[in-house]
Amino acid sequence: MAPQRRPRPQRLALHGSIWIAAGDESLGGHGRMALLRSVAEHGSITHGARACGMSYKGAWEAIEAMNTLAGAPLVERSAGGRGGGGTRLTERGRALVERFAQLQAVHHGFVRQLDRACMDFERPFSLLEALNMRTSARNQWVGTVSAVRSGAVNDEVELALPGGARLTAIVTHASIGELALRTQQTAIALVQAASVLLATALDDGVRLSARNRLDGTVRAVTPGAANAEVLLQGDAGVPVVAIVPQASVAELGLAVGVRAAAFVKASDVVLAVAG
Repeated sequence: MAPQRRPRPQRLALHGSIWIAAGDESLGGHGRMALLRSVAEHGSITHGARACGMSYKGAWEAIEAMNTLAGAPLVERSAGGRGGGGTRLTERGRALVERFAQLQAVHHGFVRQLDRACMDFERPFSLLEALNMRTSARNQWVGTVSAVRSGAVNDEVELALPGGARLTAIVTHASIGELALRTQQTAIALVQAASVLLATALDDGVRLSARNRLDGTVRAVTPGAANAEVLLQGDAGVPVVAIVPQASVAELGLAVGVRAAAFVKASDVVLAVAG
């Protein structure tokens, strides 16, 4: 009997939904907002509920709950007259439905961006790419603030990177306050590739003024007209990109598989936090 073929694995995809809450209670998400829109379109809870595939009782209970949680009625009934009675959204109800539609459109776009940027496990995670942000800094490392030490002029911030690597940044007192930097906070370290110094054949006796050292293995060397871009895969899993002169590539023997160390001055590390 021939072995059965295994089904081709499906691509992992990211999905998400949003809803509005009042305190600890859910006011509503896609389903309840669709009900409000349907009631507004049909001018009737009965017909609006039927269009949404709901019973009148279920729709009425949902609307009553929303009216209570919203702090003001979202749906109101008008008395019969020459044109007959009906049900309509209040001004607050219309504003809520419109704002939810706007937020949902933004949320769908954000989830698609996260799916494109973060669901390929062969690529390192980039928070800036996930947020659809662009920066000229080639090195973007996400970490956790492990220490903040005050100095006479500037402050020193230590960032714990994935894999156990540590990075030190020197920032001003004002920046600490503006960024609200504190321990256990997630932050992004940005370093220009031109600010990264590479060295090979180092021993433990070497001392440099650069505070940060990341050891690793050269994964790629891309030559240019005057400079080359060198990709170093750090031992802790942190990728480092450096721009070095072509002459230095030959002098240092930089090639794929070569062990090297990347040095970064603490003053060359720029910190950013999500708003």
